[in-house]
Amino acid sequence: MKTPYFAPNTLQLLIAVALGTVACASVAAPTISRLTPPSNPAVVGATTLARFLPGQRFDLQATVRPEAGLTITSVSFAVDGVIVAAPAANSSIVPATAITATAPGAVAASLRAYSNSTIGMHTLTATATQSDGTSTTATGSFEVMPILTNQGRVAKNVIVLLGDGMGAAHRTAARIMVKGYAQGMAQGKLAMDTFPFTGMVMTSSLNSIVTDSAPGMANYVTGNKAQNNQEGVFPDDTTDAFDNPRVEYLSEYLHRTKGKSLGIVTTADVFDATPAANAVHTSNRGNGTGIVDQYLDDRNLTGLTVLMGGGRKWFLAKNSAAAPANSINTGNGSVRSTSTDYVLPSDLVAGWGAAPGAIDINRDLITDFQTAGFAYAADKTSMDAAGVPDKLLGLFSYSNMNVAFDKIGKRRGTSTIVDDYGFPDQPMLDEMADKAIKVLNKNNTNGFYLMIEGASIDKQSHLMDADRFIEETIEFDRAVKVAQDFATANPDTLVIVTADHECAGVGIIGAYTGSGFPSKANVATYDAAAFPKYTILPDGYPQTTDVPGKMLIGYAGNADRFETWKASAQPAQDSQQSFIGQAPLSTYPVTTFAANGSALANTRNASTGYLVTGQVPGDQGVHTATDIPLSAFGRGSILFSGVMDNTDVFFKIGQAVFGGSK
Repeated sequence: MKTPYFAPNTLQLLIAVALGTVACASVAAPTISRLTPPSNPAVVGATTLARFLPGQRFDLQATVRPEAGLTITSVSFAVDGVIVAAPAANSSIVPATAITATAPGAVAASLRAYSNSTIGMHTLTATATQSDGTSTTATGSFEVMPILTNQGRVAKNVIVLLGDGMGAAHRTAARIMVKGYAQGMAQGKLAMDTFPFTGMVMTSSLNSIVTDSAPGMANYVTGNKAQNNQEGVFPDDTTDAFDNPRVEYLSEYLHRTKGKSLGIVTTADVFDATPAANAVHTSNRGNGTGIVDQYLDDRNLTGLTVLMGGGRKWFLAKNSAAAPANSINTGNGSVRSTSTDYVLPSDLVAGWGAAPGAIDINRDLITDFQTAGFAYAADKTSMDAAGVPDKLLGLFSYSNMNVAFDKIGKRRGTSTIVDDYGFPDQPMLDEMADKAIKVLNKNNTNGFYLMIEGASIDKQSHLMDADRFIEETIEFDRAVKVAQDFATANPDTLVIVTADHECAGVGIIGAYTGSGFPSKANVATYDAAAFPKYTILPDGYPQTTDVPGKMLIGYAGNADRFETWKASAQPAQDSQQSFIGQAPLSTYPVTTFAANGSALANTRNASTGYLVTGQVPGDQGVHTATDIPLSAFGRGSILFSGVMDNTDVFFKIGQAVFGGSK
């Protein structure tokens, strides 16, 4: 006999009695405490959570807890009442290691790489049997979304430009600075402002109204909600960060069904959440060794052709004695480790055709990329010299690349920040975007998907460094113009500009008068704010951001900080850099609280600034749940207007690529 099915907690998002799958019982039975993919209760007004394009692959999984002293002997899955048959190699029952301390004998049963091409709602049922012969079931639902055919010409290429953390105020601030205002009118528009269709995106993750960057990106390119810290997977009850139930990415789906290539360009470390959440499946966005290995090893699944950004520290053999040619520090900067690497379970390898992985901290991953046919660029000079190769890997710093404010300072001869980091010849994002598009478009029979990230809009917003995040947004918009120009010349291209979330609750309050010691008295609002005038040099950036009546930025998600409202000569320390503890990087301002928590110690502007008390703990601004703008240009752009969920974007891209749009 079956026992009653107990409703799960909110995070598990399983359905309960509403589907009528529960039967009364008089004997004990196992309990299914999680069913994957997650679904909402089947009640009036609820929206099915798990949605897929026709034939998109995803894993089925159930967490089962046996009665005390018993074991689970079998778990089966049925869709619409029909048992899902798959090769035995594609399925497994393993200990649910994350909960076995409190639920002895609990298991996670998986069936890998399932797909369904029948449009509409489907019922998923898991049946579990324990060693005394008793069994139980749990039921959920998922939906296969339609693609409307004969809706006009389809998009061959898709370019998504992701301004990490970029809300409406970030865009506005960049426009004010680089274009100027007079008599209330903007004297020009950003490239992204000229896109014909704009909508608003709701950005929540599976488990919070406030997303981090991993699901913030993954939700766009899987069509399904991911949990914070996770990318390309559903949550599970095992401790292995790489064995979670997978859901197929846009890159994988387009490569498998259309033969399209993948390009990833970022100003962050390439292991970072946004770039990884286009090609890598893991429940821990911090596991950099395995993340960068998976880029190369699973290129057959994603079609990876271009990978550019920072992050060289993950590609260098840990025990190599050789120092990089441009290193100003001892050692090679490698941070590869066994704790962030992986070996995949055999059922996942068999189901997805994935590479099994290996614990190999002494792997020379740059050489492995080159062996796989990738040209390698270590700086702008070598990137330019590479011409248009078939494939390209560019790693321009140990971790995150330096920001536009400091890279431009180097090019003008007014700053040595990039020299201090050891990478004086870094490309700008628009230069990287141009190179990536040329490589992807070479011999372009099937088209491509390219993600371009302006990463430090977010990182500098966390640090509440307004001068730097505004110039990051300007740099990002210059990359937008590169993509827009390509789409104008190649009208079968869809270009989308958006963000994964808003960061820090940025608001343009007014102007800074610059008179006297920094205080509230220096804040000009309303009429007194007037219109700041920034002189823009031929390189496209302001001569200085410290102008009379400069924009004054406030933050709704701010931490304590000392503020002068003037540009800081040095950026705050980037703790992800390999040599942050060595001079000269160790001399840069840090963002840590004093031991008693009452003041900031050794922080940017600590001796000269006005203390602004924030409302969030820690020393950095935080993401917010504010909706963010999305703008679209080119083939299929008409689909992207109104208010949409971030997962809706995936299905709109699918419509543009497979069904066209009017």
